Amino acid sequence: TLTLKVVVARNAEGEPLPEVPTVSHIWRTADWHEREIFDLIGISFSGHPDMRRILCSADWEGHPLRRDYVAQEFYHGIRVPFDNHNFDNGYQGEPLLKKPTQILPATGEKTATAAQLLHRSEPLVTDAATLSSELMLINMGPQHPATHGVLRLEVISDGEVVKEVIPHIGYLHRCFEKHAEAKAFNQTIPFVDRLDYLAAMNSEHVWAMGVEKMLGITENIPKRVEYIRVLVAELNRIASHFVAIGTYAMDIGAFTPFLWMMRDREHIQRLLEWVSGARMLYNYIWIGGLYYDLPIGFEQRCREFVHYLRPKMDELFKIVIENKIFIQRAANVGVLPLDVAINYGCTGSMLRGSGLRYDLRKVDAYSVYPELDFDVPVGEGKMGTTGDCWDRNYVRALECLESLKMIEQCLDKLETDYKRTRDFDPQAAVPKKIRPIEQDFYFRGETPRGELGFFFRTTGRSDIPFRSHCRSCCFSNLSVLHEISRGAMVTDLIAIVGSVDIVLGELDR
Repeated sequence: TLTLKVVVARNAEGEPLPEVPTVSHIWRTADWHEREIFDLIGISFSGHPDMRRILCSADWEGHPLRRDYVAQEFYHGIRVPFDNHNFDNGYQGEPLLKKPTQILPATGEKTATAAQLLHRSEPLVTDAATLSSELMLINMGPQHPATHGVLRLEVISDGEVVKEVIPHIGYLHRCFEKHAEAKAFNQTIPFVDRLDYLAAMNSEHVWAMGVEKMLGITENIPKRVEYIRVLVAELNRIASHFVAIGTYAMDIGAFTPFLWMMRDREHIQRLLEWVSGARMLYNYIWIGGLYYDLPIGFEQRCREFVHYLRPKMDELFKIVIENKIFIQRAANVGVLPLDVAINYGCTGSMLRGSGLRYDLRKVDAYSVYPELDFDVPVGEGKMGTTGDCWDRNYVRALECLESLKMIEQCLDKLETDYKRTRDFDPQAAVPKKIRPIEQDFYFRGETPRGELGFFFRTTGRSDIPFRSHCRSCCFSNLSVLHEISRGAMVTDLIAIVGSVDIVLGELDR
């Protein structure tokens, strides 16, 4: 772990002016990460090409992750509902129309006009005169269905050719890290579920294993628990990829495959609901164990599903992935070269689609993955250029087949080596009290969208982390969008965005 101590400069009034040199010209992935640090902590980076907020709105006051941060009582005249004020009995609430907190613009005036705030939030195009008569500025989202969430894209096009794409994110920002610094480690699991809500089991698995490894109790986890964790995580991985492939097909004009994917995904949803009682936000994988053991008959039902899905996967390849129209829309579109993918910190199917066989289940070999036999598929440019939209979807489809292999192996182990016993307690290793020593710790795992990592700084005096950071895979994957969209047709932009496979809850945190 590298701890960076920064000497903070001060202005003439004695106010701190923290600033360090940017490294975004060396590693392009630092671009968005430095903006995030500036937004949430207040450290500026000299030489950064676009030093502005990225998750909070442009008129937000303060930096939420600083220890001296005081939450705004009012935002645009409306009382912030998540304050911690104590009200007297009989409090009837405040009227909605109330004078808002004054926001100081860059010009030094006492109040900010809407035009000034717009200028501060839209640095790329300041006025119409900067656009030539042949260029168009198009806003796509944040309510556009093809952005797969509340994502806004600022698109500059020359006719039908995309010249530049600037993503605007943060519409779903809940400051997960601030919540995690106010809750005990086991209380944060429901918040972790709400990051990547399409693959909550995978997120829970990474969080639980990270805390367990930090506490040094990994060896105490029963093997049956570990195999059940991998079983439900791989089921959730297939369900997540079905959403990615199905919605992608719908984005490029094929509605029927989307219905097929949702039909088959429903079988997984019912299995996971049977295990946890929930269809999306499970709270099933606990630190040190599981909420419940598998229900009686689950293994048999799961095997029946595997046998059902294998021929359906053959249909998926023949009718969707290898479909002539699908190939024409996805091949040679949104090409992401391997060196660019690495420079922007892309992981998951984005990185493997560009040809690098990199999967944390193999590289870090955590949980029981070293005991399972599976391959890591990569893009090979079979239908076009390595790293195009087709390769990324092809990799996701192949990963579903690999997950089926792992599910069968987990079922074999659960039915032979680690059978259900009457005295088995899935919560036997759950720590009664979590009190880690003072340390910095980082753990990462492979989710359907790439590397999800959690960083903890603990004091040794509390079960609440002093600092908690989430390394979002979608955050880095989306940061490369402008590189792979430049020069594409406007109609292909939908296909490119869909191939990135983002979940805004995990991206915005």
